[in-house]
Amino acid sequence: MSEAAIIDGKAFAARLRQTIAAEVAALKAEHGLTPGLAVVLVGEDPASQVYVRSKGEQTLEAGMHSETHRLPAETSQAELLALVERLNSDPAVHGVLVQFPVPDHISQAAVVAAISPDKDVDGLTVANAGRLASGLPALTPCTPTGCMMLLRDQLGELSGKRAVVIGRSNLMGKPMAQLLLAADCTVTIAHSRTKDLPAVVREADIVVAAVGRAQMVKADWVKPGAVVIDVGINRIPKDDGKTRLVGDVAFDEVKEVASAITPVPGGVGPMTIACLLANTVLAAKRLNGIGE
Repeated sequence: MSEAAIIDGKAFAARLRQTIAAEVAALKAEHGLTPGLAVVLVGEDPASQVYVRSKGEQTLEAGMHSETHRLPAETSQAELLALVERLNSDPAVHGVLVQFPVPDHISQAAVVAAISPDKDVDGLTVANAGRLASGLPALTPCTPTGCMMLLRDQLGELSGKRAVVIGRSNLMGKPMAQLLLAADCTVTIAHSRTKDLPAVVREADIVVAAVGRAQMVKADWVKPGAVVIDVGINRIPKDDGKTRLVGDVAFDEVKEVASAITPVPGGVGPMTIACLLANTVLAAKRLNGIGE
C-alpha cells in the first residue's frame, strides 16, 4: 500500500481565512457590520500568550474588530465575570473567548457559564453543547469543527463511515463525536478506560486522536486505508536536550498504513483559529439577523 496522503491543515486554514476576509468585507459593504472578537487572558501562561497574540493578529488580518483584555493573575473571579458581562452587552463584540487555563482561584465552569451563548465562539456553554447534541444550529467548538472540514475535504461524503474518537473532553472529544454523528457516521467514543483500545480503533474508517498522550496510537491500531486526524500536541525531548512537538499518533509508522493523516504541527492546529474567526462571523450575522 502506498504511503498516506498528508493532510495540509495550514494550507486549508489559509484558504479558509481568505474566504472569511471576503465575507467580512461583504458584511461591511452591504450591512455596515464589522464582526468583533474579544479575547480575555488572565495571568502570564506563556503558551496562552502565544495563542492570544496569534488570535488577535489573525482577527485583524481578516478585517475584523479585535480586542485583547490582559488581566493580572491575581484578578478575582468577580472581576473577570464583570468583564465578561460587559463584553456580553457590547454591540461591537460578537465573540467572547476567555483563554484557558485560568488561575486556580477562578472556576472555569463559572466563566463558561457567564458567557452569552450567542457570543460563545468556543462553543463551550451548556446551551451550545445542548443545541449541538439536539441537532439544532449551534456555535460549535473550533477544533472539532476544523477536523470535520478536513475530513470532508479528504473524504467527501462521510455517511456510513465508522468513526472512533479517542478522548471525551467537553472541548474536543464529545463535540467531535456529535459532529460525526450529525454527518451520519457510526461513532464510538473511546478513552483511557476502554478495554482493548487497539481493537476498538482498528474497526474505524476515521480515527480522531485527542487524548493528550504522545505517540500513543501505533500502526497496528489502524485499519489499512483509514483516515487519521491527530489532535494531540505534546512536547517530547530530543537528543540535543531541546524538545519537539508530536501528536497522539506515531506519525512515521501510521502513515505507512493510513490513506491520509494530519501531521503535528501543521495539521489540525492551524484550523482552530480559522474556525474561531468563522464562528465570530457566524455569531455576528445571527446577532444582526443576517442570512439566517
